[in-house]
Amino acid sequence: MLKTLGAAFGAALIAGVATLAQAATISGAGATFPAPVYAKWAESYKAATGTSLNYQAIGSGGGIKQINAKTVDFGASDKPLKPDDLAASGLVMFPTVIGGVVPVVNLPGVKSGQVRLTGAQLADIYRGVIKKWNDPLLVKTNPGVALPAMPITVVHRSDGSGTTFLFTSYLTMKAAHWAQQVGGNDSVQWPTGLGGKGNDGVAAFVKQTPGAIGYVEYAYAKQNGMTYTLLQNKAGKFVTPTADNFAAAAAGAKWQSAPGFYLLLLDQAAPNAWPITGATFILVHAKQDTPAKGKEVLAFFDWAYKNGDAAADQLDYVPLPGSVKELIRKSWTKVTGPDSKPVYR
Repeated sequence: MLKTLGAAFGAALIAGVATLAQAATISGAGATFPAPVYAKWAESYKAATGTSLNYQAIGSGGGIKQINAKTVDFGASDKPLKPDDLAASGLVMFPTVIGGVVPVVNLPGVKSGQVRLTGAQLADIYRGVIKKWNDPLLVKTNPGVALPAMPITVVHRSDGSGTTFLFTSYLTMKAAHWAQQVGGNDSVQWPTGLGGKGNDGVAAFVKQTPGAIGYVEYAYAKQNGMTYTLLQNKAGKFVTPTADNFAAAAAGAKWQSAPGFYLLLLDQAAPNAWPITGATFILVHAKQDTPAKGKEVLAFFDWAYKNGDAAADQLDYVPLPGSVKELIRKSWTKVTGPDSKPVYR
């Protein structure tokens, strides 16, 4: 009887220890662009495994700094790092989902999809050259739309941001003046405007400022009921920001020939492609000081690849194709512990 009770107690103790071991926490920081889907994945993953994700949406620049400083288990960036930069920092990078950056406006009486903008016009607005909504150039592009005679208040990111990298890189592709005077990067010298921290900071400024224009990840625009504009794409069509149009931009992506998964999806030629489309990326150290923690990080994203597509769809992100997920899983062999063995297999 005592042996039986002892065995039962021992089994319960082992089970309890196993439960405690599973109830781990993964820490990450960076891009605000994918924060809504990471939050959804984290909620479901904790319910399934007991492991929590503590993700700080502080902007891509902050995420890159924190992973380099080893203060988080992974960094997140919408600005992909080039292979040489990855190698110099001892990092491995892989994409998770694809989404779109959208211009949002606060114009009385104007609904989503009513205002049309070209890339060059957007650049001139952000340069401070087009100053009023009833500027003749905007009126010509928007026949039948009652554009108000009010000043344009430009809103941009104040933090280092992959969303800014995508937005300004697109403007650089569409406007020579922008390319010469400002350029494309995660942090630029803005010619004009107000700075908001994160997608939520930009969204808040736009919502409270009549006449404002900003740029945010589409999930933020949708969740906050913001008014988005149409954009003219490379094919000359004024297109709507939708998951289908983000997917159209990503359809020709050749991930298999992208070293370190460095790839931009801006201004693609597909007829319905949304012009400011981009993947968002995870950064982890190639050499893990604590293999168990590296394993937990990769296990989370592996689970998300297998189980998270529906959540991504609901939030209007585009899940990666199965073939790309397999390429990514194979790349994880580069993430090793002190013994040079892969931490996740």
